[in-house]
Amino acid sequence: MRHFLGIQNCGADELGVLLDLSSELKKRYISGGRDLCLAGKTLVMLFEKPSLRTRISFEVAMNDLGGHAIYVRPEDIGGIGVREPVKDMARVVSRYNDAVLARTFKHSTVTELAAYSGVPVINALTDRCHPCQAMADVLTIREHFGGLKGLKIAFVGDGNNVARSLAFACAKLGMKMTIASPNAYRLDEESVSTANSICGGSVEQTNDPRYAVGDADVIYTDTWVSMGQEKQTRKRRKDFEEFQVNAALIRSAPKTARIMHCLPAKRNFEITDEAVESPNSIIFDQSENRLHFQRALLKVLLAGRPGNNREQS
Repeated sequence: MRHFLGIQNCGADELGVLLDLSSELKKRYISGGRDLCLAGKTLVMLFEKPSLRTRISFEVAMNDLGGHAIYVRPEDIGGIGVREPVKDMARVVSRYNDAVLARTFKHSTVTELAAYSGVPVINALTDRCHPCQAMADVLTIREHFGGLKGLKIAFVGDGNNVARSLAFACAKLGMKMTIASPNAYRLDEESVSTANSICGGSVEQTNDPRYAVGDADVIYTDTWVSMGQEKQTRKRRKDFEEFQVNAALIRSAPKTARIMHCLPAKRNFEITDEAVESPNSIIFDQSENRLHFQRALLKVLLAGRPGNNREQS
């Protein structure tokens, strides 16, 4: 694996290695062990969008593995691709660091960084996909259900970057996904078709959230208004008012269905406070697993095969 730009770019076997290593490292760190495989290495983190979970989890992950992370705000560099071309920035920062992380608006920014970088590039979120989030989600689902094959995710809300990454993860890893959105907010048909070409019948769409959750193992939602969409707030809230994850919708699902949200959540809009705090909620498990997945990702990209490490236990 050279870069981590999107789940669709990875093989199922590569995703399996990342999941297994995530679980291994999680167990090791929780028990007090350490793996200092990235001692002396640096990760530069380029942010166009602020984030609580992404910044902290990657900084902690890099520190846990013995390395160092450098956080760069847009104002520190005059904006990615504004003061100087992205391709110039890529060639400079990749000569200073061992890996580049980017959290950007446009997906093309990340792909251009990767095209000109001499070191691995990690997509920490773009308008097209959010692969680190989706893999942390899959790790969480596997922990709670003991496996992935045959499980069904009901994604209720905007067919956005998270939905797209989860759709590809389902197709690659033997799960199914039903996306329930208002017609104007459906996931693009090209992405659905691509996912179903990987594994037939993996992803379907509906405008009926009760149908989507009817046989779901997981009920998943995300914000109705992503960063950059603030001017659409009033319209989006009206358009999505029938797609709230609440007690009534949850009653339409199996009693064992888990509830997920990638956070930050606008409580009592896309999801009620009651649903977040439900015993079936695994929202904070999935948030924690951002750290555990990202340790594994950094190790694979920067230290090679999983067995290359210097352990302390």
